[in-house]
Amino acid sequence: MTGRRRPSSRPFRAAVAALCTAVGASLLSGCGAVLSNKSDSDPIIVMTWAPEGTKATNMPGMPAMAKAFARWVNDSGGIHGRKLEIVTCNERNDAVQAAACAQRAKEDKAVAVVGSYSQYGRAFISPLEVAGIPYIGGYGLTQEEFDSPYSYPVNGGQAALLVGNGRQLAPRCERTALVRPDTIAGDDLPQLLNTGLRAGDRADARDVRAPEDAGDYSEQATTALEGVGADSSLGTADQGAALENSCVTAALGNRTGTFFDSFRRVQENHPKVRIASILGGVRQSLIDSTGGASSPLEGTYATGWYPAGDDPRWNSMKKVISKYAFDDNRIDPDDPGTQTTWIGYTVLRSVLMSLHADDISARTVRDALDNGHAVDTGGLTPTLRWGYGDTLHVPNYSRIVNADVTYQMVRDGQLVAVRKGFVNVSKILERYHPAD
Repeated sequence: MTGRRRPSSRPFRAAVAALCTAVGASLLSGCGAVLSNKSDSDPIIVMTWAPEGTKATNMPGMPAMAKAFARWVNDSGGIHGRKLEIVTCNERNDAVQAAACAQRAKEDKAVAVVGSYSQYGRAFISPLEVAGIPYIGGYGLTQEEFDSPYSYPVNGGQAALLVGNGRQLAPRCERTALVRPDTIAGDDLPQLLNTGLRAGDRADARDVRAPEDAGDYSEQATTALEGVGADSSLGTADQGAALENSCVTAALGNRTGTFFDSFRRVQENHPKVRIASILGGVRQSLIDSTGGASSPLEGTYATGWYPAGDDPRWNSMKKVISKYAFDDNRIDPDDPGTQTTWIGYTVLRSVLMSLHADDISARTVRDALDNGHAVDTGGLTPTLRWGYGDTLHVPNYSRIVNADVTYQMVRDGQLVAVRKGFVNVSKILERYHPAD
């Protein structure tokens, strides 16, 4: 851990709330009153942002999925007859641009930001709070997404994934190394993984920091192997016995495939080390492109938020993609970013349909969610609601309402579930204590 802790934004939020009360909601856009559409015939504006065309993680499928969702909704009669209009913004993996996207959401009078990706929570959440705009179904990278009262996460974020991954690996791995981004967002990951490992009575993982935009990870692969006991001075038999119950797990987003390619070359003399990841790093398209059943990813363990990609509960989403984005190769239905956007917009549509056509604004969307509006996602998550008493008691992640994960692995070239149903890691998450 680097010790780069994020200052709390709670005093700022308290000041905003006090100002709203003192001046009057009708005078301040931060209280949500100004952020409504002009009439019940105007389109309902919603924003989705994600990084595109960068050297690090890119998520073009998220805004593309948002556009496809809107085409489907509008083709089905819209929201009480009103069109759903999606405004997209390229976040560029940049804090300044993330803040600019949030400011644009205010300028465009968006009623919500939905299904978006950014690792710069501090940069975008404060402008949204000032504007009174809810953040629904963010990817789950940052602490701010699970701390701000204006955020409505649909999954347990990287917190649930890392804790779940540690718990999944604990019965199989006596020693574990974690390769993760050397970023502020990445600094929390080792302690989260260790919380899961400790729940299975395993020692903490070796923390291996890595640049998020590298083209080769041979150095990090070597460090990870050394962290789980690789020793070139041992004979082959002794080395094999030492590594038989060792695991290396990676959480590098789109660069996870690049890491595994480097790891495969370095691993040739240590074939018994098992590999693992959180979903987003291992996806079916990567397995297919690296050989399918003969892929070096065969046998990889993975922890995800949602059912495996071949689960029939995804059929509705796939039908929408097929009809309204059939030629858009940015959308991968097995990508958790695409899936999160689908679920985030499912939440938004449910809320909007519960409101009157002429009473749709950022404020009324927030009010509905804060008052416990329940959303059925067709079994892709538990029923989602963010009312009083629905959030879990997780230190630094007070907005989590869904701590379910799924355990998957690559078997015969397919990413499949290894156990039926979800695994709820809420009790393990409650043991998490951020490092100083």
